[in-house]
Amino acid sequence: MTSDETAAPVVGVRPLDEVFEAIEAANGSPQPWSGFEHGVLGAYRWAVGAQVAAPATAATALGATGPCRAQLLAECQAVAVRLREAVRTGADTACTLGAYQALAWLCGHHEERP
Repeated sequence: MTSDETAAPVVGVRPLDEVFEAIEAANGSPQPWSGFEHGVLGAYRWAVGAQVAAPATAATALGATGPCRAQLLAECQAVAVRLREAVRTGADTACTLGAYQALAWLCGHHEERP
C-alpha cells in the first residue's frame, strides 16, 4: 500500500470532509439563493462528482469520484476567463464569481471559504 492509498481523500487541496461541510453550509443558506450561491454550489457539487457538468466548460469529471487536481485548476482558469469577459461586457457576474471563488478555494488559491 502506498502513502497515496492511505491518505485522506482530498478535493484539490481540501480534505473531502471539509468540502462536504462547505456544501452543507451552502445548502443551508436561506432560499431563494443568489446567483453567487448557485455558482458556489455548482462548483462544489461538480468538484465532488455530484454534478456532471463543470461550471464554465461543462466538462465531465475525469476522475472516478470527481475531477482530478489538474482538471480543477483548468476549470478555475476557465471560470476566471469567463468572469473577466462578463466584467468586460457588463454581463451579470454573480454566478460566475461564486464558481470562481469556490474553485479557487478548492485549488488553494485562497483560504477564505465562500
